[in-house]
Amino acid sequence: MQKQKKCLTKIMIILMNDSILSLWQVMAQEQTFGLVKRLFQVDAPVKIFGIYKYPEKTYGVAFSFAKDVKISLDSFRNLKELTIQLVQDTAYKSNRLLLVQLSSLENLDVFACLCDNLIGVVRKCGTSSDAIKEIINQIEKWKAMFDRKQSDGLTQLEQQGLYGELIYLQKLIDRNLFSKVESLQLWSGTDKSVRDFQGKGWAVEVKTISVNNSDQITINGERQLDDTLLKMLYLYHLSVESSRLSGQTLNDKVDELRKSLMDDMVAVNLFNFKLMEAGYFDNHRPLYSTRCYKVRKENIYHVHNAFPRIKENELRNGVSHVTYSINVSTCTEFLVNENEHFNCIGSL
Repeated sequence: MQKQKKCLTKIMIILMNDSILSLWQVMAQEQTFGLVKRLFQVDAPVKIFGIYKYPEKTYGVAFSFAKDVKISLDSFRNLKELTIQLVQDTAYKSNRLLLVQLSSLENLDVFACLCDNLIGVVRKCGTSSDAIKEIINQIEKWKAMFDRKQSDGLTQLEQQGLYGELIYLQKLIDRNLFSKVESLQLWSGTDKSVRDFQGKGWAVEVKTISVNNSDQITINGERQLDDTLLKMLYLYHLSVESSRLSGQTLNDKVDELRKSLMDDMVAVNLFNFKLMEAGYFDNHRPLYSTRCYKVRKENIYHVHNAFPRIKENELRNGVSHVTYSINVSTCTEFLVNENEHFNCIGSL
């Protein structure tokens, strides 16, 4: 009885902290044979459970919803990292259970982050049908991420671009304008958003260019430098020299950020999730171990008024997906110093 009370106390604390990993740890300690599920979230349109199977040591999440909600799992039949199943919910006879389980313990921390992110999305849904649609959409994203894990890694340009975004992310975290988790949530470029960092009323586009052509910047799309719906839009321009001799590798920068986040495991897991979204996986680290970067120049531009750019409302009907180049050497009047930049976004 005393053991059961301690277990219930641990679970209540976990529910308050919203940590699926913590719930899994409690369930693993219990070593109950078979597949066990524990209610994790009640304030959602579908019931959300943490699941654990012993002695196989299989972790996952489950979603209970009415049988009349339509769902197809055809595209998830051959996943290596995940097992997706639809079964009868024995506790709620009119419901089915969607089980999402990790096949290997290798990526448990990252999987926990993926699940926490998924649960956060589901909680915001209005109906069970909307929730199931979001669950399927999120798992589709996971599938794409795991497919990239099996690829040949990031291209040289993608590595360089990610390095620049991590430089800015480190600056944002070090300023303590937001919590570490909030700073990571502001990093939107990994999700293929229009701009790399997006806050309330402000955005930052990061451009990392090699020193050989450091003043020439390619803009992808008519919305990237369009500040129509923003109070502040900035362009962070980083010029780097790459070599195999000296400097900081992409892996070094990732490790540096991981170390700075170690006092907040939610932030660590979210950072790992963001890296996966960006196409960075630890099994690719040897591919990134020899290319080094040195920052030669960095500037921040306030994009407004006569800053050279194309805006969406300036295009003729039928014209879209515009790619163009600007020369930032002509933009010196729009330069702002780093302190001014961060003070501005912190005040919005």
